[in-house]
Amino acid sequence: MTGHKRLTQNDIAKLAGVSQATVSLVLNGAPTALARIPAETRERVQGVIRTTGYVADPIARRMAKGLNRILGVFTYEPAFPSAQADFFTPFLLGIEEEAQQQNYDLLLLTSAGVGNNRKIFSENNRLRIADGCLVLGREFDRKELARLVAEDYPFVAIGRRDDAGGPVPYVGGDYAAGTRKLVEKAVSLGHSKLAYVGPEGPAESIADRWRGFGSAMGEGPELALHVDAVNRPAGEIVDGIVSSGATAAFFIELADAVRVEAEARERGLSVPRDFSMVVLGSHIRAGRSPVRFTSYEIPREEMGRQATAMLVNRIETGSAGSQILLTCGPVEGETLGPCPSGPAKKRQ
Repeated sequence: MTGHKRLTQNDIAKLAGVSQATVSLVLNGAPTALARIPAETRERVQGVIRTTGYVADPIARRMAKGLNRILGVFTYEPAFPSAQADFFTPFLLGIEEEAQQQNYDLLLLTSAGVGNNRKIFSENNRLRIADGCLVLGREFDRKELARLVAEDYPFVAIGRRDDAGGPVPYVGGDYAAGTRKLVEKAVSLGHSKLAYVGPEGPAESIADRWRGFGSAMGEGPELALHVDAVNRPAGEIVDGIVSSGATAAFFIELADAVRVEAEARERGLSVPRDFSMVVLGSHIRAGRSPVRFTSYEIPREEMGRQATAMLVNRIETGSAGSQILLTCGPVEGETLGPCPSGPAKKRQ
């Protein structure tokens, strides 16, 4: 081609000896579309593009597909305060990495409500600026989730979610299996009286831990103590563990485990010599504690990456999405040991 005339897809098609539709599919790059084109044909089209220096008009491409190439990210809790940073940051790192790989920009949706009263479908909703949305949070609004499922707007939840008028597409961690393995390990070390420090729900991530804990109990170990740590002093929790005869305590929250371990140490009790402690899911802040708690790794970055890839696939192919649980690998730590020969007690 000569002169100053802008090359078109039709020009590329003629040079490559293919249809304009084939050129469009190669340029759009959707995996399902590329799979329908023989490798030799794809290479011939790409060779012509390289030789001619053709650059697709990005506005025309977006108009053709009806896409802005923007992914929304909505969090039910503020993402960046220090109190939440360790929870959200790994997810956001994975999301950003995969979005860049997929050639999408990110839009953090912050106008929908304030503080802990955030709503996806608020009066000032800008959801449709994005081609689809990733939704994160410790606990979702069930009515909003049902509306997302009912509408045709592509979304993917990060973290397992119960059906909401239909299956919810998600990528989560398999907390139930991870918890079960930790309980089984404690039982294999001779622990027969266990304590559980945390609620049973209602959030799915919490309910999954409780379910995994219960499935490992069976006819074997005894639940000697179940207490919710919210608004309970560390001393009261230590008293409960000691008086119940529990030799291994499982904690939902790392912060509760840290303060209970500190209280026990203040009393002259040693973990795991006097009783063991296990945290159900690793946290970044665990590295800042003087104690390395036995736990399991939550693959937060990988959850963000796979959820983003699933969302892009939903946007570009119209798929319904799927439900994926990723393995939570063990973190050995130093707080789970053999069952002590006698009950914990205050040492003089």
